Amino acid sequence: MPIESGSCASARQAKQKRKSHSLSIRRTNSSEQERAGLQRDMLEGQDSKLPSAVRNTLLELFGQIEREFENLYIENLELRREVDTLNERLAGEGQAIDGAELSKGQLKTKASHSTSQLSQKLKTTYKASTSKIVSSFKTTTSRAICQLVKEYVGHRDGIWDVSVAKTQPVVLGTASADHTALLWSIETGKCLVKYVGHVGSVNSIKFHPTEQVALTASGDQTAHIWRYIVQLPTPQPTADCNQVSGEDEVECSDKDEPDGDGDGSSDCPTVRAPLTSLKSHQGVVIAADWLVGGKQAVTASWDRTANLYDVETSELVHSLTGHDQELTHCCTHPTQRLVVTSSRDTTFRLWDFRDPSIHSVNVFQGHTDTVTSAVFTVGDNVVSGSDDRTVKVWDLKNMRSPIATIRTDSAVNRINVCVGQRIIALPHDNRQVRLFDMSGVRLARLPRSNRQGHRRMVCCSAWCEDHPICNLFTCGFDRQAIGWNINIPALLQEK
Repeated sequence: MPIESGSCASARQAKQKRKSHSLSIRRTNSSEQERAGLQRDMLEGQDSKLPSAVRNTLLELFGQIEREFENLYIENLELRREVDTLNERLAGEGQAIDGAELSKGQLKTKASHSTSQLSQKLKTTYKASTSKIVSSFKTTTSRAICQLVKEYVGHRDGIWDVSVAKTQPVVLGTASADHTALLWSIETGKCLVKYVGHVGSVNSIKFHPTEQVALTASGDQTAHIWRYIVQLPTPQPTADCNQVSGEDEVECSDKDEPDGDGDGSSDCPTVRAPLTSLKSHQGVVIAADWLVGGKQAVTASWDRTANLYDVETSELVHSLTGHDQELTHCCTHPTQRLVVTSSRDTTFRLWDFRDPSIHSVNVFQGHTDTVTSAVFTVGDNVVSGSDDRTVKVWDLKNMRSPIATIRTDSAVNRINVCVGQRIIALPHDNRQVRLFDMSGVRLARLPRSNRQGHRRMVCCSAWCEDHPICNLFTCGFDRQAIGWNINIPALLQEK
């Protein structure tokens, strides 16, 4: 019978030790969960003066915190086990290197030194992880004014995208699942133009940089370029909504909708046919944007490709392939021939068309779930948002790792950056809209109380830095867009 070597025996003992330790961790987790459930039942059974919605929110947040720290606890146990394993290995290697038995004092000194270093590393890692968790639930100290100015109600289904015209007169554009795109007067909230040329959901709207022309992308596998003519009505005095930013909120039901049928678009002028239709995709066109100068346009589709078109001839110039799954968004640089596309394959790609003879592409891999959008900011930075509940700021000169990471408690939808003030607006699945700076510091959260604000998923945000009344717009699946006045100087001073 073969004799088992000492190394094999020690390896088997270590494996059995890890197995029993893992079982003990699972038992501990199970008992912790049972205790947490009992505590929740006890809390729910107690009398409280808090509204039930607030109590449920608090219980949910406490549960999230408990789960995060439970994960840290398990990770801590795993790291401690690795420390023990490394110490045993170090002791064995010390004997082999010396070629003779080391004295107990030498082994003890060496092992102690190694343990000290690893323990310090463990403390640093644990502290960093804990800091991230705590910062995720930390309330902002900013009390800057975030006032709800105007609600734009008229769509019959959820609004996927919102955009602001870059030419005079400045109007607001919305793209909806009801197959229409609407243009609005920012000051009065009145619908000015209704576009009905698509036969599918309108998923995106972008305005031409110099002309009164709009670009829309649709579920009918096309993108349309159409011209509009608007005449702004006389602005009416805006009622004071007395909304301030603060962290206090009252939850609204998901069933709440804007009062009334709200079809404010029934009597506005209608555009029924496009100037140009871009038709090279084999799937839903989820987004579209103009390249700098407005002579070319790019589209992103669920057929896993992005297409670059010549606007004047409607010809396909380039088909951008490489993503492994459906595209979710596309964005162009405001001053350079650069395009960024995001996808469900957890990546986003930078396409460079500055050199006509070379079309390079760079792949950014930093998310663990669908990248819902990626947008350009000032300089060489790109900001990406994902369903993995993170937003990351990237330097185009260093693609290996982000320069800042923002962790949230809900999936992030189409983000937008205020270029002048370097502020990022994050619309969430959980109906929240949060504001962060480029370094990842939270500045404010838009109010959502007294039945004001979005009542369902917030899909998109758009800044309008020069407008005197509304400088941020949001839209959601509650069929409305909202104009906000954000006191940006106060935000930056309090930061």
